[in-house]
Amino acid sequence: LAKHGNAVTKAIYEAHIPIYYYQPTYNDCQVLREQWIRAKYERREFTEPGKQLPYSDGKSREGILWKRGRDNGQFLPRKFLLSEREGCLKYFTKQDAKEPKINIKIDVINATFQPVKIGNPNGLQITYLKDNKTRNIFVYHESGKEVVDWFNAIRSVQFHYLKVAFPIASDNEVKNRLTRNFLKEGYMEKTGPKQREAFKKRWFTLDHRRLMYFKDPLDAFAKGEVFVGSRENGYSVQKGLPSGTQGNFSWHYGLTIVTPDREYLFTCETETDQLDWIAAFTSVINQAMTPQEFASKCLDAASLPSCHSSLGYCPNAPPFSFTTVEAYFKFKS
Repeated sequence: LAKHGNAVTKAIYEAHIPIYYYQPTYNDCQVLREQWIRAKYERREFTEPGKQLPYSDGKSREGILWKRGRDNGQFLPRKFLLSEREGCLKYFTKQDAKEPKINIKIDVINATFQPVKIGNPNGLQITYLKDNKTRNIFVYHESGKEVVDWFNAIRSVQFHYLKVAFPIASDNEVKNRLTRNFLKEGYMEKTGPKQREAFKKRWFTLDHRRLMYFKDPLDAFAKGEVFVGSRENGYSVQKGLPSGTQGNFSWHYGLTIVTPDREYLFTCETETDQLDWIAAFTSVINQAMTPQEFASKCLDAASLPSCHSSLGYCPNAPPFSFTTVEAYFKFKS
């Protein structure tokens, strides 16, 4: 590196990075950063055009990942199959099983590394919609290279699927629709719609315009979801709780999400948490809603069963514009 200089080094070792390959930053977890360095300088994966890579175009990928059980919380080896031809990710409870336990279409998948939450440095969270509800799968592999290869293979299949579905979209536009990190996660307390119920501690995940909450960070399903729209459409976040708020809460740093339908009340443990959540919500609310986001919110609760396919998403919705609507995802205690 010292001999060539940074610009020359990048021209050599980063000459042919696939557009879908995730290039980590200093904010990313250790396994992503380490495998990025090894891919460049140790394995020299990007020095030659058209080099066959374990996550490259047109391949199916099959292997064993340790998956957390939905009910018992135990990690057990499961066979996973990623098919670009079929545009799906499958997993099997037995290695010789002919039928998959789950078959997930690639355009409704998100994947993000969660080593702290999962308790493994190679922990990966896979998220998709099932029966109009967010479903989480938590997996890991003993090999950092293997789990990062799986991650980039998912991005590769997504990229090529979307290029076929949206041929006029630029490569960068498609790249921006691939896997994404959550904007913020952490514990807050919440109350119910009457705002007189006791506040309960829950784990929250903000995934762009979807705010999900769970009883436990490793729950398979979200207990509730809320659509977070834009300021122009009547959404805002306010510091503190409305005057006269009732209900027992242990934490005293409140915030309120205002929507056209109702207000959602939360409390945070510290002022730092409160300000971080407010900043995260503000960043979303200040963004104008796209036509796809308007379309994803246009359904009402009564139309959900007929508009959603058995795969758990609306077939007319663009990829990753999940068809969750505020009227359906009311907060449950």
